[in-house]
Amino acid sequence: MFSSVLVANRGEIGVRIIRTLRKMGIRAVVVASIPDRRSLAVRSADACVLLEGSSAAESYLDIDAVITAAKAQHCEAIHPGYGFLSERADFAERCAAEGIVFVGPPPAVLRGMGDKAAARRLAVENGVPVVPGWDGDDDDATLIREAAAIGFPIMVKAKGGGGGRGMREVHRSAELPEALASARREAQAAFGDPGLLLERLVTGAHHVEVQVLADAHGNVIHLGERDCSVQRRHQKLIEETPGPVVDDALRAALTDAALALARAINYVNAGTFEFLVGGPAEGGRPFYFLEVNPRLQVEHPVTEAVTGLDLVELQVRIAAGEALPLRQDEVHFNGHAIEFRINAEDPADAFQPQSGRIRGMVEPPHARFDPGYASGDVVPSQYDSLVAKLVVHDCDRDAAVARAAAALDILEIRGVKTNAGLHRATVAAAAWRAGEATVDWIEPALPGLLAAATVPATYWAAAAAGVAMHRDGDSRPAFAGAQWLGAGDSQLWLSDGTETRALSVRLHLPGSISVVVAGETIEVRRLAAVRPSGIAVSAGGSPRPLSVVAADGDSLIRVFDDDPEAGTVHSFRLVLPPPLPRQQRAAVAGATVVTAPLAGTISAIRAAEGEAVEAGALLILLEAMKMEHRIVAPTAGRVKAAPVRLGDVVREGDVLMELG
Repeated sequence: MFSSVLVANRGEIGVRIIRTLRKMGIRAVVVASIPDRRSLAVRSADACVLLEGSSAAESYLDIDAVITAAKAQHCEAIHPGYGFLSERADFAERCAAEGIVFVGPPPAVLRGMGDKAAARRLAVENGVPVVPGWDGDDDDATLIREAAAIGFPIMVKAKGGGGGRGMREVHRSAELPEALASARREAQAAFGDPGLLLERLVTGAHHVEVQVLADAHGNVIHLGERDCSVQRRHQKLIEETPGPVVDDALRAALTDAALALARAINYVNAGTFEFLVGGPAEGGRPFYFLEVNPRLQVEHPVTEAVTGLDLVELQVRIAAGEALPLRQDEVHFNGHAIEFRINAEDPADAFQPQSGRIRGMVEPPHARFDPGYASGDVVPSQYDSLVAKLVVHDCDRDAAVARAAAALDILEIRGVKTNAGLHRATVAAAAWRAGEATVDWIEPALPGLLAAATVPATYWAAAAAGVAMHRDGDSRPAFAGAQWLGAGDSQLWLSDGTETRALSVRLHLPGSISVVVAGETIEVRRLAAVRPSGIAVSAGGSPRPLSVVAADGDSLIRVFDDDPEAGTVHSFRLVLPPPLPRQQRAAVAGATVVTAPLAGTISAIRAAEGEAVEAGALLILLEAMKMEHRIVAPTAGRVKAAPVRLGDVVREGDVLMELG
């Protein structure tokens, strides 16, 4: 077994791999870019090598730097995690040339399966159905011609890598040139390979993948399937096992196909074989092979939960030359597991990635929580937005869903906006609870989900009342962080992490308050104190009392709604921001200023000084957190100034263009 292993990754997967290495008694060394030099992964490792760069290209994708770090620390092996160098055949070959073990498939497998076009051809040769498409020459002219032959809508996909990078849905021929250019840029940035292929866009399908393990001694097993259908922009949000639409017959067909492909390519180590599963049909649901992800998957914890196996440990043991410790008939599946990716992003603002300092974190009990950050850490803008993964496991899907709802209700990550509220709304959605959510489900469902994730007006009013009212027999405010001024109407600022509202509050008699929330007047009266730091109120005619509790030095307010009949507890979190919240407004006389919505790099400029543009016209493409963001004209006008250039790094709020 190895004595030292280099972890060539960051964030939660870096922390996850380090945890297993230390459990195995292996010295864990991690590389870190400048933004990650004080990260949780660095603090968790036995040693760290600083890479002199901030972007992925300057650090985690720098093969020379990673190899040099491994040799300097006398590491016998490198674990690449997922993303970055995990699917690069040239990196695996370089490791072999330097006498370092690559914890992953052999270079020949990476070269064959990392190329989606080659993987499609292999599937056809082995009788596994694939989605109709084109995987040949990929110059723009050829792709435009073949797209017309396939018929729209189509999917543009990067040939190399995975994780939804370099994928674009195209519904009309006029959209194709821009989609090809955008997908190439993203694929080049993420994988160092701009190659593309085309597939017909399959709608109403479930995304189901099979986890495979293979050793160098010819042993190959599967660890069941995972359903990863809840996706936005081809980025998975929720994963579960077993798949809610997979019956025994379909499971046997999927796992047989995955094992046949693994044997056909002499697969070694952990890999995931991905499929689209269609709707019910005579003879069973049809399925189509998509691709092989020759690495560990983000969603591997749900498989670990139902099998009791440590996939990272098995990866390391296979890489060290050991045989698999169990046969297929010794793999036992217990219960149901669900994973939620907790991302630093704002669902209410087109899912803009968020960066900043995490000011507090509450982890739910009775759940697995895999964090990439701890309280006080800064989420940087240079990388993907994954902050942590929440995994629940129970005896069956209904029990796991109930456990998920309870865990998400407790989870708190303060300081940066996250998608946790969207997850809470999703878990409550009837289609998802019934297991009917397909790959197309979440986009049209988003307006309803976001509305469900919005804090109701009565909760805003209850929180304001909790701030304003005094404790029984106590002259101090119930929440020491608040300043209560005046005997008439006063304004109190509260934030739900997505928006900040000014609430108009009037104290009538002791224990009676009216609160104006978005134009609606809500009467609140105090009931008996129920907790040392909280009071109970009845708000907006609610038949049940609401409990208002202060936390985190009184800056955080939690409003609880207990429903004894349903046996549930709903809660929302509101925060007291500074007394006068900052409102950043850029203004130039006679001009409309277009500013950067977040920090990132200018990847394309579509309008020049002097050019007339219509409202909604694409002005700039901004790359941030491994995604491209479209900056469009808010109004019609003429470009008066364009101070940024291609490749510039901008901060949130920086001026990108002025329209006159």
